[in-house]
This record gives sequence, structure tokens and C-alpha cells, in this order.
Amino acid sequence: MMKLFLVVAFSVAFLFTLTKFSGERPKHGESVLTVHLPEFRLIPTTGASGPESFVFDFSGEGPYTGLSDGRIVKWIANESRWIDFAVTTPTREGCEGPHEHQQTEHVCGRPLGLAFEKSTGDLYIADAYMGLLKVGPEGGLANQMLTHQLDEPLRFTNGLDIDPRTGFVYFTDSSSVYQRRNYIGVMMSGDRTGRLMKYDPNTKQVTTLLSNLAFANGVVLSQNGDYLLVAETATSRILRYWLNDTSSTKSPENYEIFAERLPGFPDNIKRSPRGGFWVGVNTKHTKLTKFAMSNAWLGRAALGLPVDWMKIHSYWAKYKGNGMAVRLSEGSGLISEIFEGKNGHKWMSISELEERDGTLWVGSVNTPFAGMYEI
Repeated sequence: MMKLFLVVAFSVAFLFTLTKFSGERPKHGESVLTVHLPEFRLIPTTGASGPESFVFDFSGEGPYTGLSDGRIVKWIANESRWIDFAVTTPTREGCEGPHEHQQTEHVCGRPLGLAFEKSTGDLYIADAYMGLLKVGPEGGLANQMLTHQLDEPLRFTNGLDIDPRTGFVYFTDSSSVYQRRNYIGVMMSGDRTGRLMKYDPNTKQVTTLLSNLAFANGVVLSQNGDYLLVAETATSRILRYWLNDTSSTKSPENYEIFAERLPGFPDNIKRSPRGGFWVGVNTKHTKLTKFAMSNAWLGRAALGLPVDWMKIHSYWAKYKGNGMAVRLSEGSGLISEIFEGKNGHKWMSISELEERDGTLWVGSVNTPFAGMYEI
């Protein structure tokens, strides 16, 4: 009984501290570290929440983002409003409107990573439940790309990027065990079934580049197209996968560590036009979360209890969440710039940062708005 009590008490404390600010600055970084505490504009996402990822089309319009009710919407700047652009499933009954979208996203879809293909203008979509899809430049109902090519089905499709030179689509499958509606299980269980994958639109073939990843998340192609970066959320590190296979330091597992000991749990990664990579940090670390990540047996034991950990974490994150944004140096992988909220404007569950034309768009997995900050 005492052991059970300790597991429950520790697990609750662990979940709470997933969303609690530790008050410590990252101790690693370059000699000049720029820290911003900005006031930013909030742009409501009417009817749904969770603008996870942003992308602009090749005409410069947008951004486009996916929401919790399965819609992909487009920002019309001169009208200051969102319009519907696409959906990932034909089933729309009961999807929209005020309700717990997390309970219906396996039916309605949950679009996460987005990227436009340059030659066709098609939008590729990583939907957590529907897999890899694409929709034409005019939008509408997206079509699934992977219907029979996989030996092991996608269970939690997440990050996405496209090589404009080859047309190859790179994406992540966060877990082969847990779906997005139970993503906290990936963290608590020590799951290592995440994958980094490649889809060739010409041959329709899928290749697994990396496997056994601990919550494979955001993925981005380097400026020169010679490597990929992928966020491994549960280990708080960024991995580099060399596409040309010439790195002398590549490990036997075909990757090397680009950045580690990040100040929190990394989500998506995007290139910055000023150099380096923006990483959305979902929540900051505390000493307790670091301990918990090193003792996965506690989390696994807690998952066996009749407790809705997702609901507990969701409610606590809504009121106490505190994320941040970091920009990593392309050369060293060290932090060169930090953005944090201030004056009560907490950056809850930060998912992504898209920098364009002097503006930083801030995404989140659960807020009913996008953030916008003029750099």
C-alpha cells in the first residue's frame, strides 16, 4: 500500500511539474545569449484550439495551421481573420463547436506538421491519426498517401518537412504504441518506438531512417539539404541525421546528437531566416522531471492505475503551463536566443515558432489562439 501511495504521489507531482517553471536559466549556450521577454499579440482561432504548426505558401500567403477539430485554416492578413482551407477526414459531424475535441480527434483528424511542395503547390499534412496526406492548392478534403506501403502502420504521425530539391517528404511517427490522445503515456512509460521516415512521391515508397526514438517529434531539413534535425522530446535533445552519409562522427544508430540537455521538452523545429533553428519548448524542466525521466518504472507503474493522466495534465497545463522558445546555433547546436512570456502572458505548451518577415508566429498544442511577435 505504501508503495502504491508513493507511486501515485510522485506521478501527480511529476505531471504538475511538467508545466511548472523551474526559475533556472539554461546553463549552456554561446558567449552572447539574447533573452527576450516580449509582449505578443494574441490571434484567436475561432471554434477550435491548438494551432500546432505554421506554414506559408509559395505566394507568401498565410500562415496555414491545423486545429483541434481537424480543420486546416488560412490566415487572411488584410482581413485579420482565419478561413477554412482543408480537412483531413470526410467525417465532420460532431467535430466542430465547443466540446472536448481530444475525445473526437481520432474521428475528426488532428493535423500537426504542414509543408508545401514547391513544384505542385500541394500541401502535405502529418495528421496524428490519418497519417500522411496531401491536398491541392485550392484546399478541400485531403487524400491519404500511405495506404498499403507500411509493414507497421502509423500510429502518431507528427512532424513534417519536404526537400524542395528532391521532393522527398520527411516525417515522424512519435510512437507505435500510444496515440496522440494519450501522448502523456509516451513520456511516462519510457516508450522508444518513435520513427523518422521518408516518403518518395515518385516511387510511393516509404523508408524508415531512424527507429527506437523516444517521442520522435519535429523534423526540419538543413538549409543546404545535407542533414535532418529531429526532436526527441522525451530525452530533451535534438538529433542530426546526415542524408549524404559522410559524417565521420555518425553513431552506429545513424545519427549524432546536435543539441542535448535542453531547458525543457522540445516540440517542433523550424529554420530561422537569420540562421539557426527555432525550437518550441513545450514546458520547462524542473529537478523532479529530470529525476522522473531517469526512473521510467515510476511512470509505467502509474499508468497502470485507474487515473486519467491526460485530463490531469491538460487541466494543469491550462492554468499553470509555461513554455519557451529557443534558437539554436546552426554551427554548434547551442542556444543563442531565448523568448519567454512575461506579465502574466504565459506561453503555454509551445509547439512551434515560424519566423517570417520580421514576425515570429508562436504555436501551441492547446491554446485557443496563436501568438504573434514583431522581432
